[in-house]
Amino acid sequence: MSAKDAIEQFLHGQVECWNKGDKEGFFAHYRSVSPAGLSIEYVGRPLPTDPWQILEGMWENQQPRFRVEVKETIINGEEAACHHRNALRDGSGGIETMELYRFQDGRLWVRYFIKV
Repeated sequence: MSAKDAIEQFLHGQVECWNKGDKEGFFAHYRSVSPAGLSIEYVGRPLPTDPWQILEGMWENQQPRFRVEVKETIINGEEAACHHRNALRDGSGGIETMELYRFQDGRLWVRYFIKV
């Protein structure tokens, strides 16, 4: 599988698992692309300490409330940028995000830009 195919599989797979409530699959996608390490940053917020706790908190606090709608995905080499609309499941609105991903040597770096 090419690097681009692996990135596409991760990006689309984790969103699909999020939307259908498949926590095990969601975390499996992250583990599959980050065997050498994971870093997650919410841009403009204090740096968190444990990326796996961040994902756990995201899942517990946000997954029941939001469904991810993919607006745009761009992959160049080992990096990807995604524009997502995190739509409230009750239909009352949503939050726009830009997400940057860098895949290198078994590590994944993620940066979330959240429109407030």
